[in-house]
Amino acid sequence: MEKTTKKSWTTRVFLISLAVLILCSVVNWGVITGWGNVTIRRLTAIGDNGKTYSALMYVPKGATNENKAPGIIMYENTSFDLDNANKRCICLNTKSPEGLEALLRLIAQSDVFITNIREKSLKKLGLDYESLKAKFPKLVYGYVTGYGEKGPDKDLPGFDFTAFFARGGMLGTLFDRDHVPMLTVPGVGDHQVAMNLAGGILAALYRVARTGQGDKVSVSLLHSAIWDMGIMLQAAQYGDKSTQYPITRKSTANPFNLPQKTRDGRWIQFSAPAYDAMYDRFVTAMDRADLVGDPRFYPQANLQEHLEEFYDILVEAAAQKDLAQWCQRFKAADIPYAVAQTWDELLQDEQAWASGCFYEMEYPTGAKRTLVRPPVVLADTPAPDYRRGPYCGEHTEEILRGLGYTEGQIKDLLESGAVAHPQPVKG
Repeated sequence: MEKTTKKSWTTRVFLISLAVLILCSVVNWGVITGWGNVTIRRLTAIGDNGKTYSALMYVPKGATNENKAPGIIMYENTSFDLDNANKRCICLNTKSPEGLEALLRLIAQSDVFITNIREKSLKKLGLDYESLKAKFPKLVYGYVTGYGEKGPDKDLPGFDFTAFFARGGMLGTLFDRDHVPMLTVPGVGDHQVAMNLAGGILAALYRVARTGQGDKVSVSLLHSAIWDMGIMLQAAQYGDKSTQYPITRKSTANPFNLPQKTRDGRWIQFSAPAYDAMYDRFVTAMDRADLVGDPRFYPQANLQEHLEEFYDILVEAAAQKDLAQWCQRFKAADIPYAVAQTWDELLQDEQAWASGCFYEMEYPTGAKRTLVRPPVVLADTPAPDYRRGPYCGEHTEEILRGLGYTEGQIKDLLESGAVAHPQPVKG
C-alpha cells in the first residue's frame, strides 16, 4: 500500500441483510472505479439483494470520481459496476478521530468486516482482528492478502497478475513450451479469491449462529491459485512426463482434449477424458473411421509411443471441415465440444442469456450495456434489480444520517475533512 502524505479517505462499507463492512486500500479512485479491488470484488455473489453500503480506504485528499480505466467513461463504468452493483458509498478520513469514529459506528452495526489492508496499517488504526474482536466478539473478520499471513513474503504487495497467475503456478505452466506464456487479464484471481472468501464467511456466520462467537476468515491470491491448480500440482510429484508442464501440444497424453483449428480458421475444444471408452466414436466423428481399433493409437497405453503421429493426424483431419460442420458432427456423436468463443460472441450467447448470466443496463449516457451477473442462482429467491455501483462518497451524508449524525454535525465533518463527497467528473 502506498503512503499518502496528507489526509486519506475511506470509502467502503457494505451491508446486506447481514451487515458487511469492507475496508480496502487503493491509491486513487480512478483505479478503483476502473478495476475494482480484491476485497470489493465479489461478495455480491451472495449479497447484492439487500441494503448495501460501500466505502474505501486511503484515497488521497483531492480525490475525485474521475475514471482512468481504458475504454470506460465515468457515467458508464461497467467495470466498477460489475462488482459494486446495488451498494452505497461513504468517504471517511480514517486518520482523523472523527472519521475513525464514524467507521467504528459502522462496524458496530456490522456482522462482517472485510479488508485487504496490510496488518501494520490496520494495527495503527486499531482495525486489526484482535482489536476488533475485543470490541465486537460476534464480528466475522474477512482478511484478503496476496500471499497469506505467515512466511517470508507475507507482506509483499500482490495482484492477480503476480500472486495468482505467476506465483500460483499458472503462468509458468499453461502454455505451449515452444511459445511464450499466455496473456493474462485483470480480475480472474480476484473473483476466485472473493468467491472463496464468501464461502468462508458463510461458515463463520454459521459459527456465530451456533456459538455467538465470531471468527477470522483468511483468503489469499496465492492459496486460491494453488487450490485451482491442485489436481495437476499434486500429479506433478510423480514425475510422469505428461504432467511436467510446460509441454508441447504434441506431447499431451490425451490429444482428444486439445482444441483444434478448423478449415475456416476457428478453434473448437473437444473433451474425451475417457480415451479408451470414446476412441472409436471420436475418430469416427473426425471422419477417420479407418482408425477404429488401430493398435498404434488404441488403447491409450499404446498411444504414448505414437503421440506426435496421432496429433498430426487429428490436426490434419480438423482442417478438412468448417467450424459449423464439426459442431454438427460432434453434437450428433454426443461427444463434448465447445466453440472457442471471442468475448463479442459470448456477449451474444443465447445459452448464457437464457441461464441468467447477463443483464442489460441502461446508463445516464443513454447507452445500453451488457453486465455480468454473479454465478450463484437461487431457485426461490429472485435476482435483484441491477443498479449501478456508487460514485465515490455519493451517499456520505445519507449514511451519516443513518448513523445518527445531525445536519450540523455532518456539515462540520465535511468542512473539517473528516468525511468527503467528491463530485463526479465526466471521463
